[in-house]
Amino acid sequence: MGFQCPDCVQAGATQMRGATTVSGGALITKPRVTYTLIGLNLAIFLAQLLVGINELAVDYGMWPFGIAVDDQWWRLVTSAFLHGSILHIAFNMYVLFVLGPPLERILGHARYLVLYIVAALGGSVASYAFSDIRTVSVGASGAIFGLMGALIVAGRRLKADIRQVAVLLAINIVIGFIAPGVDWRAHLGGLVVGAAMAAVLVHTPGLFDQRRGLWQVGGSVGILAVLLVVTMWRTGEIVTYVAPLGIT
Repeated sequence: MGFQCPDCVQAGATQMRGATTVSGGALITKPRVTYTLIGLNLAIFLAQLLVGINELAVDYGMWPFGIAVDDQWWRLVTSAFLHGSILHIAFNMYVLFVLGPPLERILGHARYLVLYIVAALGGSVASYAFSDIRTVSVGASGAIFGLMGALIVAGRRLKADIRQVAVLLAINIVIGFIAPGVDWRAHLGGLVVGAAMAAVLVHTPGLFDQRRGLWQVGGSVGILAVLLVVTMWRTGEIVTYVAPLGIT
C-alpha cells in the first residue's frame, strides 16, 4: 500500500481561503487526532494482552444478544477499540497511519474525529443489525473502511486521483468476504457511513457560506438518526425472538 494521497492534500490546499480547509475546518500542520487514535488503540490492545484478549472481547466486544437483552449499549463503541490479534491491530493501525493524515488535513481535526467516530459506530450498528445474535466481534475495521470511503468522496470533490484508494478498498472488501471470521458487515457499514459523512462535510452548500456548519451538523445528526432507527429495529427483533424462549 503506502498510499498517502498527496494529490488530495495538494488539491485541498488549492481550494482553501484564509485558514480553512475545503470542509470549513481549520488548517492543520500535524495530524494529531490520527496519532492520538493510534496511541489509544495500541494502549487498549496492551491492556488486552495483560488482562486477556478474549476476556476483554467478551466483556466489551460486539455481542448483539448482550446489547439487546442486557442493555449493554456501550459495546457499540468499545468494540471498535478492541482487536483480536497482533496481526489484526497491526493492519488496522497501519492503514490508519497511511490514510488518516491526508484526510485529517482535508477535514481539520474536529470534523475528522467526528467522521472517525461516526464511521466506527456505523460499522458497529451494521454488525449489530445483520450478525448472528451469538457472534462476538471486535476491531476498528468499520472506522478504517469509513476512512477509505471518505477519502474517495473527498478526493472526487477535490478532483484528485483516487484510484489507489479505490483499488485498496476493493481488495479489502474481497478479503472480507473470503477470509474466515471477518466481520464484513462492519466493513460495509463503516464504508457507507464514512462516505456519507464525507459527503456531508465536503459537499455542503456554499463553500464559504457561514451557514455551512449548520448544514454539516444537520447532516451528521441525520446520519446518527438513521443509525439509531436501525439499532432500535434490531433490538426489537432480537427481543421478540428471545422472549418466547425465556432467555435472559
